[in-house]
Amino acid sequence: MKRLFPAPLLSLALWVLWLVLNLSISPGNLLLGALLGLLAPLMMAPLRPLPVRIRRPGVIIGLFFLVGRDVIISNLHVAWGVLTCGTRPPRSRFVKIPLDLRDANGLAVLSMITSVTPGTVWSELALDRSILLLHVFDLDDEAQFIEHFKQAYERPLMEIFE
Repeated sequence: MKRLFPAPLLSLALWVLWLVLNLSISPGNLLLGALLGLLAPLMMAPLRPLPVRIRRPGVIIGLFFLVGRDVIISNLHVAWGVLTCGTRPPRSRFVKIPLDLRDANGLAVLSMITSVTPGTVWSELALDRSILLLHVFDLDDEAQFIEHFKQAYERPLMEIFE
């Protein structure tokens, strides 16, 4: 049954959505909606993410508060850099960070963390997932930034996902 309906709630939702959007419950729309609800999840099944296995859920809380604190500090730092750019221009750089994290879900969370933190942009990930290229708005010490990034974000994500 799971092979025919890999996501039964999604199938039902697609069928109902088809009927609502067409404002008709004619036999043709009932059949087309059922076909859509049946075929779309079957065709998209290979795209579904792998199941996530969280190894240490308690670490998530600490990481959440750490990211929240870093977002606030980065907001203030970027705002100060923008306000004082006339006296001292920001020292923007691309930074290559060697990664030990290989889990796809962990890397996805890491990309979200860097995207939500002002002043950092996820630029590129090596094909073998060994090096991350980040653009940093204002950087004083590259080695210190890499160490903070690995200890604050990568290490907890490895504890959670690997």
